Amino acid sequence: MTSIQQAAVRNDWAVRNDWAVRNDRAVRPERAGCTPESRITKSLLGYGVIAGPLYVVVALSQALARDGFDPSRHAWSLLALGAPGWIQIGNLILTGLMTIAFAAGLRRCLGSGAGAVWAPRLIGVYGASLIVAGIFRADPTLGFPVGTPPGQGGVSWHGTVHFSAGAVGFTALTIGCFAVARRYAEEARKPWAVASRIVGAAFLAGFAAVASGAGSSAATLAFTAGVVLVCGWTAAVAVDRYRSIAVH
Repeated sequence: MTSIQQAAVRNDWAVRNDWAVRNDRAVRPERAGCTPESRITKSLLGYGVIAGPLYVVVALSQALARDGFDPSRHAWSLLALGAPGWIQIGNLILTGLMTIAFAAGLRRCLGSGAGAVWAPRLIGVYGASLIVAGIFRADPTLGFPVGTPPGQGGVSWHGTVHFSAGAVGFTALTIGCFAVARRYAEEARKPWAVASRIVGAAFLAGFAAVASGAGSSAATLAFTAGVVLVCGWTAAVAVDRYRSIAVH
């Protein structure tokens, strides 16, 4: 082989190798789920992973530490009252913002099909309701904060806004659970569909119990259990959808 032919072969190899490298770089991010669009979606879904657990940990820590707070009688929203109340206010607002971010990520990853539009919207409404509930605090009641009369207290305008925000948000999240269940059913993922329906029903039952239970321990504990359950559910759905983006 002449020197000219050898040079031509080397040049041809270099051109083909350069094309292969550039082509691999163009395709590889898509296969690894690392396109700019997927990174944004995964980041938004990531907020859903931490929102619920963070809310539970912060609220439960306060519930065990605050003087006069009885977890069997007092809803966690009452933790926003008193001098340390700013912690729970911040907890509600931050969780609301992260939940809205999760809803945006869920909308991006679901695309089309059952629940693609309404599930994220309903979860977003729930997130917004948490923000409103943090800004407009509940009224003192049932002896909390310390110094409050032991019975049911009066209802102020901001207490009415707080309760109304909760009613709207909890109803939206309940329906959102069933909307997500429809999506899982469409994907033939029966365990996830059934679990989503159970969580939605349990959460609604807990809210109905505390709304009509007049401060009874059973109603308060049922509501608290519903909150913990739905926080775990949102985190689980976020993790599941995050993984679905990662394998594309």
